[in-house]
Amino acid sequence: MTLYCALTFDFDAMSVWIGSYKSRNPSMVSRGEFCAVAIPRILDLLRRFRIPGTFCIPGHTALAYPDLVRRIHAEGHEIAHHGWVHENPADFAEAEERRNIERGLEALHEVAGMQPRGYRSPSWDFSANTVGILLDYGFRYDSSLMGSDFMPYYARMGDKFDRQSPYEFGVNVDLVELPITWLLDDFPHFEFVDGDTYGLSAASKVEEIWRDEFRYAHQHAPGGLFNLTMHPQVIGRGYRMMMLERLINYYRSLDDVVFTTLIDYADHWRKENPLASWLKSGAIHARPADVTSSNSPSRDPAG
Repeated sequence: MTLYCALTFDFDAMSVWIGSYKSRNPSMVSRGEFCAVAIPRILDLLRRFRIPGTFCIPGHTALAYPDLVRRIHAEGHEIAHHGWVHENPADFAEAEERRNIERGLEALHEVAGMQPRGYRSPSWDFSANTVGILLDYGFRYDSSLMGSDFMPYYARMGDKFDRQSPYEFGVNVDLVELPITWLLDDFPHFEFVDGDTYGLSAASKVEEIWRDEFRYAHQHAPGGLFNLTMHPQVIGRGYRMMMLERLINYYRSLDDVVFTTLIDYADHWRKENPLASWLKSGAIHARPADVTSSNSPSRDPAG
């Protein structure tokens, strides 16, 4: 059975240093400018292999590099929402978090004339309100959570947890979760941020991890998604691009491997696994069978 592979690129540019790291250091912020060098390299590589990619782009980046964003869109790649300025949603009240979503949507529409259907949170951080906000704005999938590895699931609203009480699971909703992991992210492997992450790994180390994880998924997760997260300012360095090309050749050498965008995979998976049927199946991450529909949220779970 087919294993699907998504090559995703978080085109953060300067926003990650301004938003997540809250830097005002021109040298640190300038790291993001390398995206202007890396994006053409990545697009040329994808075109050569005829592989579609998913680019997760903050609104701040779209306005800084409109020509690159338009090229990504024109070459047929998916653009997903990635916040406004790579901010942590948990740092904001609900109204402010909604406004950040809106600013990202407005910027992507202004630059590329498109409405993203997928979302990836900056640094994969969520607030208690994030899932509900994504549903309200019509997003079809999220790719920020880590509750599985290669198999999607439906995200939940209303989980409750503290240090004293048992964990209380919320309600699954019609938002396909395409899980991620830091293991399959280039940033912690390669980037250097003093006091935060000390990567600078040899490509051979990362190549071995990403090859073996793929081989395991190919053997044990038929129909699943190998979701690889990369950042142009990280993966775009020469020796890492050479590693990525070797990995693509390896992935392509295996039988029944299909390269996909996140939205195409999410739409296909939802069609094969409608929420109501998925819940009845007792699939992992489903609510207990004795929970009735009376506990469901007001939104129509069928979308």
